[in-house]
Amino acid sequence: MSAIAALTARVIRLPLRRPWGPDVPCLHVVEVVLTTSDGVEGRGFGWTPTIGAGAVHALLTQDIAAWLVGRPAEPEVVWDGLWRHLHEAGSGGVTTIAMAGVDLALWDLRGRRAGLGLADLLGRRHESVEVYGSGVNRHYPLDELVAQAERWVAAGHDAVKMKVGRPDLDEDVERVAAVREVIGPRRRLMVDANQRWDLPTARRAIAALAPYDLFWVEEPLLADATWAYAQLRRAVDVPIALGENAHTVHRFRDLLDAGACDVVQPNVVRVGGITPFLRIVALARTYGVSVAPHLLPELSGQLALTLPEATLVEDVEDASFAALGCLAEPSGVVIENARLTAATAPGLGLRFG
Repeated sequence: MSAIAALTARVIRLPLRRPWGPDVPCLHVVEVVLTTSDGVEGRGFGWTPTIGAGAVHALLTQDIAAWLVGRPAEPEVVWDGLWRHLHEAGSGGVTTIAMAGVDLALWDLRGRRAGLGLADLLGRRHESVEVYGSGVNRHYPLDELVAQAERWVAAGHDAVKMKVGRPDLDEDVERVAAVREVIGPRRRLMVDANQRWDLPTARRAIAALAPYDLFWVEEPLLADATWAYAQLRRAVDVPIALGENAHTVHRFRDLLDAGACDVVQPNVVRVGGITPFLRIVALARTYGVSVAPHLLPELSGQLALTLPEATLVEDVEDASFAALGCLAEPSGVVIENARLTAATAPGLGLRFG
């Protein structure tokens, strides 16, 4: 069994063609390269919009690198030991985003040694998966939002997601109504409040938006408000989706125990990589709760192809790695006619330029 010999990391700043708001003009990738004792490389990454890339890089190069040297190059073995080693610095957030870089690099390494892309390494269950059109568009004027919805329809999406949570609920109603008019009655429409409501506001807002036949409401409350989520889910008929800001399997367990949601949305980087992502999927299945991976379609899409049940993959307009132009070579993940397929090189198939 080969051992880890070295870790290097670098921060890559990716300007967004369509900023996610005045405070989010770019995304950051923290690329991680692991080298083994027999000279093989595995590549992974952490990811974060705007905040925390420097802290992730520092944790990787100042604390994680020294601990890794000499450890076996096996993701499951490394993950649990590393999480315990770092736990004093926090169980999630910066900690798990940094750990994702290591875990993804180890899975990349495993795939390269096996000569298999990630979907086939884990066990491909689907040849393709549906992609929904998404946008960080709360700040868009109404005409720009409508134009984006028209692009989603033109691209063939049968499901789309828009942001809500404007200061005036009447504005949200107007904007949801406008998007519903563009997409028609049969396409699925999801809305995402990004934690902007409290419990009474969420009840009122969901009641006001329910006539537009919502497929789910995403993160209506603060991500840590477990009790309130359980109360809200009992009070409304629209499915509740959350999980992009849950960072550990323990947090997902708490949410599922409380009956807080109908759909969990683990972000493979924020939870610490593929190793914990697979554990979260297994946990959700025991509760009969659907899994819809959050963002990062070039990686989430590969994982979605391996899930027991068909799911939806999110593609935020002009925010994939391919759209941002940051890949050194095509990943092999292709979105066409709102379906995602993956024919990647061995490993993750992701190399940053």
